[in-house]
Amino acid sequence: MKVLYFAWLRERIGLNTEQVETQAATVADLVAELSAREERYAVAFADMSAVRVAVDQTMTDISASLVGASEVAFFPPMTGG
Repeated sequence: MKVLYFAWLRERIGLNTEQVETQAATVADLVAELSAREERYAVAFADMSAVRVAVDQTMTDISASLVGASEVAFFPPMTGG
């Protein structure tokens, strides 16, 4: 599965994108797997209320299923100006 990171998530994790082998059934499961990998992931995902997610380019939440998904993107909330 392709995982993309944007803005401060990219900075904390140190990657724009990566291919992840996962058995995660939901976005929450994927976040748990990633957070258990290394401290940098745990720090980036420590406050999921500050993180938005899209599965296959459709906005969703962390309870979303990953069955059949090919891409997950994590990013901070958008702000206007």
